Amino acid sequence: MRGGTQSRLILADDGNLWIVKFMNNPQHVRVLANELIGTQIAGAIGLSVAVSGVVDVSQSIVDGSPPQYMDLGRSRRESCSSGLQFGSQFAGAMISRHVDEYLSDEQLLDARNLAQFAGILAFDKWTGNSDYRQVVYRRNGAERGYSAVFIDQGGCFNFGEWNFKDAPLKGVFARRCAYSSVTGWDSFEPWLSRVEEFDPQLLWTIAEIIPREWYAGEVSKLHILMQELIGRRCRVRELISQFRDSDQNPFPNWKRDRLIGLPPRILTTKEKNDVRHAPKKQCIAVSKPMALNHTRFGI
Repeated sequence: MRGGTQSRLILADDGNLWIVKFMNNPQHVRVLANELIGTQIAGAIGLSVAVSGVVDVSQSIVDGSPPQYMDLGRSRRESCSSGLQFGSQFAGAMISRHVDEYLSDEQLLDARNLAQFAGILAFDKWTGNSDYRQVVYRRNGAERGYSAVFIDQGGCFNFGEWNFKDAPLKGVFARRCAYSSVTGWDSFEPWLSRVEEFDPQLLWTIAEIIPREWYAGEVSKLHILMQELIGRRCRVRELISQFRDSDQNPFPNWKRDRLIGLPPRILTTKEKNDVRHAPKKQCIAVSKPMALNHTRFGI
């Protein structure tokens, strides 16, 4: 597949096609953690993302015909890693479903879930996505219009750096017509409120399911990342306002009399305590385990 991580499209023994990112990809091993954390969060706030999970790649698949390699530049390459990797189900599935990476402006404006571009912007600003927003579009044979599927959360938390380098034009979609339906803060609902009110315990539950290999067992750094993410919930409106007020004029239909942004939401006492007293990763209490796909590839 195209992209900096050199992912592969593989048929798994569950009968589904999975796009797999490997631990030894050229970007960073933490990209896998970013993908799983980001996709789980985006799905939890109601955005259209691919089914994702942890997949188990056997050594026999890596050594197959042809063998699977990572190109590392300067004529260097190494075998793809076996073991636990990140996988997301291919948007086209195994049935008759049309998938495109590009739509004309007219087709994009006719997308069935066009309003979600405002929601994914709130998500990308919250998670500090340092990449441009990537999307694919799918359409079942009987459907009118396409639906956007938001893919590639690897750039969240500034790729492998696990920090937040906020800038107005980071984490945004390149096609400004996707934001044509934004007329004010109401256009970001319900996703923006779901970000601001996101349950810290759910974040810690998501952190718990990340394979340790994906962050080199550095539990303290994962703990800090989750704490920072909890604290950033109240800054999302500010970050959206910075993008809105940039010279790109991304929201041409935002009402002029509503251009004054809402102030950042003040954390409640309970939310401040959530940040101060968030449990260590090994102390997370999970009342309802999240469904996660652990798949071993077959031929």
